[in-house]
Amino acid sequence: MTKEVEGKINWLTLEEAIELQKTAPKKIMMDVYTNWCGPCKMLDKNTFQNEDVANYVNEHFYAVKFNGEGNQSVTYKDKTFANPNYDATKANRRNSAHEFTRVLKIRAYPTMAFFDEEANFITPVTGYLKPQQLELYLKLFKSDKYKEMTTPEQFNEYYKSFKGTFKE
Repeated sequence: MTKEVEGKINWLTLEEAIELQKTAPKKIMMDVYTNWCGPCKMLDKNTFQNEDVANYVNEHFYAVKFNGEGNQSVTYKDKTFANPNYDATKANRRNSAHEFTRVLKIRAYPTMAFFDEEANFITPVTGYLKPQQLELYLKLFKSDKYKEMTTPEQFNEYYKSFKGTFKE
């Protein structure tokens, strides 16, 4: 595992994050990306490099990076997922989707997948997010307010009243 650096997100594997949850429960934020995805690279450069984002994520979440078209196997809830159709010659181009992306309901990249303190999948949030846009979701899931929302109108109300504090 990597040492935490102020202002830099401490990225882990899903297995490392789930292991850490056993002794220090935190939610998980998973960045699901691909090598060819332009908005994924922008997310890395503009949002994940943001000091407010990095410090908040490190304090309140375990951060996981997952290549949605990669070749690494993932063990989640006692099941192992792989990418049996992975083609190494296409490593930096479109490749086959990893089996785990179905669990995460991935429809596009980038997608942030959120998990609770017991590694139960909460929901995916699709698309490029600026720091304050990501802040809205980080604070929504950190506070458990999402559990009270049963309609799109309730989310819209939260969205409208949200005052972000992260610097853009």
